[in-house]
Amino acid sequence: MCVNYTPSNRNTLEKHFAVNTEGLPEWKPEVWQDYAAPVIKPDHTGEREVVLAGFGLIARSEFPPGRKPFSTMNARAETIATLPSFSKHWQRQQRCLVPMQYFCEPCYENGRAQRWKIGTTNGKDFAVAGLYRSRRNPDGSIVHSFTQITVNADQHPLMSRFHPPGDEKRSLVVIPATDYDTWLNHPDPQLAAAMLRLPDAELLQAEPVDKTPEPQLSLF
Repeated sequence: MCVNYTPSNRNTLEKHFAVNTEGLPEWKPEVWQDYAAPVIKPDHTGEREVVLAGFGLIARSEFPPGRKPFSTMNARAETIATLPSFSKHWQRQQRCLVPMQYFCEPCYENGRAQRWKIGTTNGKDFAVAGLYRSRRNPDGSIVHSFTQITVNADQHPLMSRFHPPGDEKRSLVVIPATDYDTWLNHPDPQLAAAMLRLPDAELLQAEPVDKTPEPQLSLF
């Protein structure tokens, strides 16, 4: 499961993802749980719009006192339509794109957890499949949050190398640029579900990161 990634910058959002970032607040260069990061969703006309959203469909601050928070940073494709945390938003077709430079996973091949970053072989930013949620604050403002969608990667040549030995291997779903608007807007949930598949092995490359940074204060 991906719990940390580097989001696309403002210039790339404008040029590669064709969204207008005017008026969008700044965001941190590294994203962790509950951090605000740019996601792309359809507006009321179906056009792409970028908003800042908290990483995790349900923010930790939303859990009532005495209830242990659980992670909603990742949603399994196999259960996204049935689990209460995600199903309502899936049925409402609240699909989004999560633009990024690379995401990070732990590799245990040298006997201990080592942080690796996974990006594209051509070095370009890419977008992964996500689901978003919008809620209204007491002051009337709208707050967005999101989750990334994962699929089984036990047989994937690259993504099967990550996470502890014996654990199921998972991978984020990379949406091809030609399918961005289909993912965001197509009304058929079965077609959307069919898009939740492993990325081609030739698309991705990975390398170790020297040091794991400490999470910073949440912006969300």
